[in-house]
Amino acid sequence: MPKFQELSEFAEAIAPVINAAHVNVHASAVRAVADLTAASGFTPGLLSDLRFSLPLRPLPRSGLAVLFRYADPEPDVRDHLRQGTLAEDGDGVLRLTDAGRTFIHRLYELHEAAVGRVWAGGDLASAADLVGRVLDTADRLPGGAFELVSPPYEPAGASPGLLLFNRLAVLRYHRADAHAAAWQAAGLSAAEIVRLEDGPLRAQIEADTNRRAGQAYRILPERERHVLYETLLKLI
Repeated sequence: MPKFQELSEFAEAIAPVINAAHVNVHASAVRAVADLTAASGFTPGLLSDLRFSLPLRPLPRSGLAVLFRYADPEPDVRDHLRQGTLAEDGDGVLRLTDAGRTFIHRLYELHEAAVGRVWAGGDLASAADLVGRVLDTADRLPGGAFELVSPPYEPAGASPGLLLFNRLAVLRYHRADAHAAAWQAAGLSAAEIVRLEDGPLRAQIEADTNRRAGQAYRILPERERHVLYETLLKLI
C-alpha cells in the first residue's frame, strides 16, 4: 500500500484513479447512451456533463466559462435550447425542462447498469460515503466550478454506485478549480496552459495544483484516505 506523507501527495496519486474510474463507467455506457440519443432525438452534451447539477439548480450563462474553461460550450447550449431540453430565462439563466429532466433520469438508469457491470464487487457504499464527506467539507473557491455544481443532485433510491459515480464527477471540479487557480497564479491564461509543454513551469503549476487540491481530503484521517484510494483503484 503506498504511503502518502502529505495531502498534496495523496491528491496527486488519487486524481488519475478518480479519472479512470469515472471514465470506465462512461465507456461502458457509451453504446446505450448512443441508442438513447437516437431514440429520443436529444443529444447528451451538457445534460450528461451536468447531470448531477442541472436537476437541482439553474445555471447562469456566466458560469459556463468557469465550468468549461478549455472549450466553447455554446454549440451544445444552442442544441439543447433548440431541442427543448434547456430553456433560457430573460436574465440569461439556463433551466432544465421536463424533457431534459426525463432524459437525465434515463441517463441515470444507463449509468446504474454500467456501474453494475464495471464496478461489480467493489465497496461502493463505503467509497460513496468517504467522497460525500470530502464534498461536504471541501473549500469552495468563490465563483469557481465546484461552487456551481455542489452539492450534487441525488435522486431518491439511487444506488451507492450511482451516488459514487456522480460524487466523483463533482469532486473532479474541485481539482479543476485548484488547477485553474495554480495556472492563474503563475500568470497564464487558459489558452496558455493548454499549450504549455513539460518543464519547470509546468511542474511548478502541477505541484501547486496538488497542494490546493489536497486540502479537500483533510477531513479524512490517513487510514480512510488509504481505504478510498485502494477501493477506487479496484474500480479501474
